[in-house]
Amino acid sequence: MSSVSPTHTSIPVSSRVRNFSYAIRNVAAEAQKVAAAGTKVRYLNVGNPPAFGFQPPVHMIEAVERAMRDGANGYTDSPGIASARDAVAAEYSRRGFPMSADRVVISSGTSEAIELALSALVDQNGEVLVPLPTYPLYTAVIAKLGARAVYYKTDPSQRWMPDLDHLHSVVTSATRAIVVIDPNNPTGVRYSDSMRKALIGFADHHGLAILADEVYGDLGYEGPVAPLGSLAPDAAIVSFSSLSKGFVAPGWRTGWLAVGRSPRLDDVLAAVKKLADGRLCSNAPMQYAIAAALTGDRTHQSTFRAALKERATVTTRALQAMPGVTCVPPEAAFYVRPRVTLPPGRTDEEYVLALLRTTGLLCVHGSGFGMRPDDGFLRIVFLASPDELREIFALMAAFNADYLK
Repeated sequence: MSSVSPTHTSIPVSSRVRNFSYAIRNVAAEAQKVAAAGTKVRYLNVGNPPAFGFQPPVHMIEAVERAMRDGANGYTDSPGIASARDAVAAEYSRRGFPMSADRVVISSGTSEAIELALSALVDQNGEVLVPLPTYPLYTAVIAKLGARAVYYKTDPSQRWMPDLDHLHSVVTSATRAIVVIDPNNPTGVRYSDSMRKALIGFADHHGLAILADEVYGDLGYEGPVAPLGSLAPDAAIVSFSSLSKGFVAPGWRTGWLAVGRSPRLDDVLAAVKKLADGRLCSNAPMQYAIAAALTGDRTHQSTFRAALKERATVTTRALQAMPGVTCVPPEAAFYVRPRVTLPPGRTDEEYVLALLRTTGLLCVHGSGFGMRPDDGFLRIVFLASPDELREIFALMAAFNADYLK
């Protein structure tokens, strides 16, 4: 019989969890309640192409199957298998950012790569510059590390380009890195080369590492977007990408980080590899898809880009036709960032929840990406078919006619 006395006192959890929030998933809990009550929910909150019928090419699937059958089911070297790292390095080099395989680490999706890099770079109370709006994983991880995310503004009246004057005003002696998301999530825009060069110059002037989130680089509607490092191969740039979006395999959780050749990043690379050792390795069989993806047939990407461009056009026209709604047309990926003119005293989250409960449409409130709750920004994923998107935006327009009056 146990000698431990029963107690009703809850086991305490770490204080760091209080500051960890991920809005893209948080709103899904309310959607489950709506679905349980019998309303059809249309999920416009997560960028998950396979849920809308898009699938990775067959040769990638075959590479994983072959690896499993051939016995590649154990641990790998923690930075990843040689063929994957070689393929990633060759891909960057081919696109203008010289890279060697020993500066590549394969990760469990880009999310793990981001956490490895931030953990290597930032001490408690350190600062990281993140764009506003931002992808909320960055602020969640920074908070977990006990560091501070400092927002730099981007301007919707200027196609969501970063506000360089504001950026210069927020850097401090505690700043360690700047996050650049291009093509951008959540706005769907691409930065101009002049803006990209300005961001590189800013980081160099202040001695900062650039964390270049380039997950959507293959999904520019007019063609792939060159990596940021192609504009300055010797800049202190750490690039992130994966098989999730351009190769339509988000559930495989297979990504990478690539550390530029600048000697200023040598200690960062060593720290990342040390942290990677602690988690053993990423998913072993899926690593065999990387070389297949990067060296194999990519015709699926042309088809995917064309499909996304069509959906972007349907989405933009529908939103811009709605009274009280404005949006910047996206140029890449599958997100749009409309603004709804909210009634006085209402918040973006209240709007999102009312839209969900009334119509079953689930998008994400802008304040989940760092925006002011009363600004009325949303993020909408437009991966549904064009016909379904037309239905979706008809429902939204009808809802707005009542809610916004």
